[in-house]
Amino acid sequence: MTILTSQMSLLLLLLLSLTTFHKIMSSNEHRLVQCNEKDQEALLIFKKGINDSIGQLSTWLTEKDCCAWEGVHCDNITGRVTELHISQLQGEMNLSILELEFLTYLDLSENEFDVISFTTIQHNITHASNLFYLDLSSTDLQMDNLDWLSPLSSLKYLYLSGIDLHKVTNWLQAVNTLPSLLELQLSECNLNNFTINPSIEYLNLSSLLTLDLSENKFTSQLPNWFFNLTKDLTELMLQENNIHGEIPSSLLNLQNLRYLDLSFNKLQGSLPDGISQLPNIQHLDLNSNMLSGSNIPSTLGNLSYLNYLSIGRNNFSGEISENTFSKLSNLDYLELTSSNFVFQFDLDWVPPFQLSYLFLSNTNQGPNFPSWIYTQKSLQYLDLSSSGISLVDKNKFSSLIERISDYLDLSNNSLTGDISNLTLKGELILYLYRNNFTGGLPNISPNVGDVDFSYNSFSGSIPHSWKNSKYLGSINLWNNKLSGEVLEHVSDWTQLWFLNLGENEFSGTIPIKMSQLFLNLHVLILRANQFEGPIPTQLFNQSYLFHLDLAHNKLSGSMPECIYNLTAMVIFNGEGSIYGSIELFTKGQQYHIKLSKIRKTIDLSANNLSGKVPLELFQLVQLQTLNLSHNNFIGTIPKTIGGMKHVESLDLSNNKLSGEIPQSMALLTFLEVFNLSCNNFHGKIPIGTQLQSFNASSYIGNPDLCGAPLNNCTPKEENPKTATTYPENEDDDSIRESLYLGMGVGFAAGFWGICGSLFLIRKWRHACFRFVDGVGDKLYVTLMVKLNSFRRN
Repeated sequence: MTILTSQMSLLLLLLLSLTTFHKIMSSNEHRLVQCNEKDQEALLIFKKGINDSIGQLSTWLTEKDCCAWEGVHCDNITGRVTELHISQLQGEMNLSILELEFLTYLDLSENEFDVISFTTIQHNITHASNLFYLDLSSTDLQMDNLDWLSPLSSLKYLYLSGIDLHKVTNWLQAVNTLPSLLELQLSECNLNNFTINPSIEYLNLSSLLTLDLSENKFTSQLPNWFFNLTKDLTELMLQENNIHGEIPSSLLNLQNLRYLDLSFNKLQGSLPDGISQLPNIQHLDLNSNMLSGSNIPSTLGNLSYLNYLSIGRNNFSGEISENTFSKLSNLDYLELTSSNFVFQFDLDWVPPFQLSYLFLSNTNQGPNFPSWIYTQKSLQYLDLSSSGISLVDKNKFSSLIERISDYLDLSNNSLTGDISNLTLKGELILYLYRNNFTGGLPNISPNVGDVDFSYNSFSGSIPHSWKNSKYLGSINLWNNKLSGEVLEHVSDWTQLWFLNLGENEFSGTIPIKMSQLFLNLHVLILRANQFEGPIPTQLFNQSYLFHLDLAHNKLSGSMPECIYNLTAMVIFNGEGSIYGSIELFTKGQQYHIKLSKIRKTIDLSANNLSGKVPLELFQLVQLQTLNLSHNNFIGTIPKTIGGMKHVESLDLSNNKLSGEIPQSMALLTFLEVFNLSCNNFHGKIPIGTQLQSFNASSYIGNPDLCGAPLNNCTPKEENPKTATTYPENEDDDSIRESLYLGMGVGFAAGFWGICGSLFLIRKWRHACFRFVDGVGDKLYVTLMVKLNSFRRN
């Protein structure tokens, strides 16, 4: 036994030695093999047009072996470049890289090339016949032709998604030159036709297994011959085009098809009767078309391998019962959204499948919650919104919604009851809005992202468990009966970008740390609560904030005087991303809208705010709604308000503002609602197309204000300090200077007018002298008489 053990130990040691020697030899061989000089030259030509801002090609140096360059792989024996993987580049893509004659794998996806260069490729690409994988998927790149593909006879995988090919009319013929092609990805390429050049006698893609033509601009019908190109196709993606007409019966020729997506087109008619003859189909998506008919149950019920079925948003009708799904034991995803089916399921039916995804929104399920859904133990996504449900089995319902792991949407029903003892686990979405839930809010797991419990009758305070939900991005509790100092939780909600607590009974102050931590805050709505105290200065340093509604609270103090960093309200952003639905109070009305970043709003109305309105507030030039009404603001409106040229609703009424209305307000040409009533404005209303278009109610309550649409101004009304009318911008010194100058000029004109006439006209001169002599004599006689009388007395 000892001898045997020793022999085995020696054998093991020998094997280890041989393995180590082999590794060393292999390593030495690799170090001895140098990159081919011709290959290195081709790589350097490719590098010349590249804008490598992040240093992806920093290792591409002539003094370094090109086989050690980033993204370059060489054959260990020959040293020839066989693979190239590079991403995050910009600039010019030079397809001379295809001249690498031993290149088999080229991945240039996830780059941002804006120019493509072919150089000598048309003549020297004959050596690239070894290439079997080519990925140029990109954006903002345009190609005029695909003729360069023809020499790539060994190509099996071709990915050109995202490249603009709208000028390429012969894409089918170009692809036809690739006899070995297994997978073709041409999504988002702006392709617009299925045209075949008449000179092409035979079009054959018999080797093709996967074809992706999604998100293009096809506007025609699907030609029958299209499904005869290949018999072995397993995956076909044609979604998000404008394809119309009926689904050709030749589709049934694809007996190996496992994945079919025709969603978001304009297909009409009914499903082909023989669709059940596709025995291997696993994924079928016909969602969002114009398909009709009532043959769905008999047509789809036999597809036993089906695990994904999406046929919602069509015009299908008819009855769906347990017979429809009796053979679909592999079904994992079911979507029947916005359909007109009549659901007839037995109350005791237990489906043969366990779904992970179920979408039945906008279907007629109620009033009872569908009992078969209670049997689904693996649900991750459940959408039963707007389905007319009002009655549930309390225990089964509670157990079900606590199991949902990712997405729960039961909104727009009539569900009732107290769910405060439940813990909801949806990591992405929890939507229970527009129901009749009462009692306290349910607990939520720490990983919840979006919560919308608006339009219910929840009461009490926010549960302590919410404090631990550090991934909360959106909270909507609008229109409930909630109370307490909710904002004590906010220090842990650092990911929050949407917070709507409006129409409740929350109290307390707005904590400073809230505005310091919410660096991504886009929307803040605290309207119609009992919040008090000042508005934190830090709230006006939220660079992403574009919707601020603090109206109808008990906020007090003056507005922060600081440098406002509300960048989103100053810089135009044309992106119209949707940020959920809100109640928008603007233009004197309430609207339920889909909120987007395009609309900028500040509403601080109906509080106890005082002091001057900061000049910075009138420099938010992208604002469309500004409401400061029903406060105690003082001071004047600055002339800079004329720069707010996008404002559509401006309400400064019921304050203590004074001074004249700036002439610059005439520049606000988009105003639809305008109210300056009940202040202390005086002077004349500036003349402008907009300001005179509003009726007198926009200006009443300002006793010293005049001009259209109010009464015409009198001199006293125009300036009550003096009856003399002077330009409104002149001060007292300039007025006095003008008066003295006018008196001097008048005196000089009068003096020289009289003296000049006497000097030039003799008759006038003599008459004047006689008059003066006569007056002098009379004065002399009168004086002497008075003097003699004085002496006698």
